[in-house]
Amino acid sequence: MEWKFSVAPMMDWTDRHCRVFHRLMSRRARLYTEMLTTGAVIHGDRARLLGFDASEHPVALQLGGSDPRDLATAAKVGEDFGYDEINLNVGCPSDRVKDGRFGACLMAEPALVAEGVAAMKRAVRIPVTVKCRIGIDDQDPEVALDVLARGVIAAGADALIVHARKAWLNGLSPKENRDIPPLDYDRVYRLKAALPDVPVIINGGIASIAEARQHLAHVDGVMLGRAAYQDPWRLLAVDSELFGEAAPHAAMKAAFAAMLPYIERQLAQGTRLHAMTRHFVGAFHGVPGARAFRRHLAENGVRGGAGADVLRDAIALVDDRAPASMAA
Repeated sequence: MEWKFSVAPMMDWTDRHCRVFHRLMSRRARLYTEMLTTGAVIHGDRARLLGFDASEHPVALQLGGSDPRDLATAAKVGEDFGYDEINLNVGCPSDRVKDGRFGACLMAEPALVAEGVAAMKRAVRIPVTVKCRIGIDDQDPEVALDVLARGVIAAGADALIVHARKAWLNGLSPKENRDIPPLDYDRVYRLKAALPDVPVIINGGIASIAEARQHLAHVDGVMLGRAAYQDPWRLLAVDSELFGEAAPHAAMKAAFAAMLPYIERQLAQGTRLHAMTRHFVGAFHGVPGARAFRRHLAENGVRGGAGADVLRDAIALVDDRAPASMAA
């Protein structure tokens, strides 16, 4: 199983349309859904919540929950839908997550997390992974991360993805928790050194493919979050820089040309254009015409009945003489 490079699960961002867009820039990146609670998976509209395009593979389903039976049931649903991996969220710091007894607060209950992993492993044949923080609140990261990691590995977890920050559940907002707690990459490196046979993936504050390469000297994989979403052009460099392979498309305009048939199919099924184009805001960051591109989408993409021509017209506003790869 390959975890060398992945795009982080991000609430309200990495939906099915975003993931198709990202796949057109990298064949090798591992993609993750937004977090779905076990309750939503078990009781909700599964086709709407879990449906994805075949082009997205390899794609993982991220679950939020703490009840081992519910986690096992939801994991099996995800496997039956065709996902390539089930990932358990032990890192999200939002109040809603805390109240539901899932996300980062589970760092305080490593035995329960291990029980959930074991239940999912019994239920599915695909890999089960855990995404966590280095600790929460007053925990000592040296102890907290080690206890959680060893517990879930013993329970059968196939890989560990570590956001290299603490989460402060008392005193910081979810947004502040993404930036204020200091990054401690060395703590993740030490975890990898202590677990040489376990895939360890690092996440948090990584802003470029060049930085990703530096981390890969110490860990098995790198997960990019906001940098991948806000500046998606960075993904055009993943396959060449990290895997020695040609990107699916050498330039952003070519990726959009490949995206248009998908957009037209979705429009025909009743999806609104803005639901897709909202993920394109950073596509041409720093290129002449980028501001006009964004303005055109903002003003016209939200209109009822807006079609693919709105995107075509927006792309035409971008300077064709822009750097070929957009992958600086």
